[in-house]
Amino acid sequence: MGAPMARRLVEAGHKVTVWNRTPRAVEGAAVADSPAEAVAGAELVVTMLSDPQAVHDVLSAAAPGLAEGVVVVEMSTIGPGAVAGLRALLPSSAGLVDAPVLGSVEPARSGTLTVLAGGTARDLARCREVLGVFGVVREVGGPGAGAALKLAVMSTLVPAQVLLAETAAYARAAGVDTGTLLEVLGRTPLGALAERIRPAVEGGPSEPRYALGLAAKDLRLAAHPVQTLAAAAEGRLTAAVAAGLGGEDLTAVFGHVERVGHIERVGHAAREPGGPDAAPDRDGPGAADTGIQDGPDTAGDLSQDGPGTAGTGVQNRPGAAGAPVRDLSGGAAGRTGVEKVNPASVPATNGLYSHATRAGDLLFVSGQVALDSGGNVAGEGDMTAQSEHVMESLARILADQGCTFDDVTHIRTFLTDMSRLPEYGAVRRRFITGEPPASTTVEVSRLFRPGLMIEVEVTAAVP
Repeated sequence: MGAPMARRLVEAGHKVTVWNRTPRAVEGAAVADSPAEAVAGAELVVTMLSDPQAVHDVLSAAAPGLAEGVVVVEMSTIGPGAVAGLRALLPSSAGLVDAPVLGSVEPARSGTLTVLAGGTARDLARCREVLGVFGVVREVGGPGAGAALKLAVMSTLVPAQVLLAETAAYARAAGVDTGTLLEVLGRTPLGALAERIRPAVEGGPSEPRYALGLAAKDLRLAAHPVQTLAAAAEGRLTAAVAAGLGGEDLTAVFGHVERVGHIERVGHAAREPGGPDAAPDRDGPGAADTGIQDGPDTAGDLSQDGPGTAGTGVQNRPGAAGAPVRDLSGGAAGRTGVEKVNPASVPATNGLYSHATRAGDLLFVSGQVALDSGGNVAGEGDMTAQSEHVMESLARILADQGCTFDDVTHIRTFLTDMSRLPEYGAVRRRFITGEPPASTTVEVSRLFRPGLMIEVEVTAAVP
């Protein structure tokens, strides 16, 4: 982004000196060897960098060269808190304007960005002409207002793009032509975003216009208790970054969803309505009948009842057509045909839940957390230690039923801090060494006991 914006300033007749962390020349601009050299004697300093730490580091290095009365225009997406922290790096006489932009590389080249500027009236007046070179300028309030508005906007646009990726993956699994899906969505208010994801869905090349890793960073900066949808999207993107997609365009999340998401062929295409294999019409015409009916999704409940309530999201329907649930316990499981599993190799539960339940060839393991035999948090503050504890507990429960992690069909992880995902991922890869199962990773505000950082539940097919 910085290079095309610098070119716009040169083309507008401004005297420009540039410095980039990766040396890069801009035709018509002087190239400095250091940030301090770049800003020496400048009336206006513009920063466009990847994250708050990069901005802090560069302005710290530039500080010795800043002239009295300079105006620093911070155009990165770093949030209002980071913008406020920059004041301490600047001379007391310096002005500071936060002016993040909406738009990617092509609008930067053409001067059609939307600039969201926040600052004092005096500072905004001094940089108004320069900001106009980049596109349409919206002066949105005092210091920090531009940075806050940018995060609010991205908290809408990024989750919407992730949702479209998941929608396209679902549609493909359901046998819907994705071209038709995008055409129909094109006639809705989501039309622009639907067109943006088209290259990723159709498998064509896609120039990184907005890096997936930067999108994840933007949502982390916008984290707030009311931002539940944004938090879920950030979890999806963070997992994609961990899979090596951070430098790809945001729309690459579609491929990530297809590869590691829990997308299976949707059941409504499995049989003809009213055909010879049709079940009694409980689920709707033509619905695939597995003998298991989804109930309220409380699997992995994070309430005070204890870690997980696996099995509560599944309701048995004895006698339904399809794959009936077998009674594995010689009558001990009662009429539901569901067997409770509480191996002696893991700490006993408090009686309010079971470690796992088995229904036929399906094993549902409730959320495991890092609690020792005395009910105390193990490895408090240590994500690696807690992850190891959880994965070892899962391994013991699986082994009790003759399973390994190779038999796991879905793994769901709850983290209280998504930035710790790489630590968990490293441990998980030691236990899951083959093709990974379908996965869901979600950041939550808390687990049922203070100090717990991770909870993991799995579903497995018993061999």
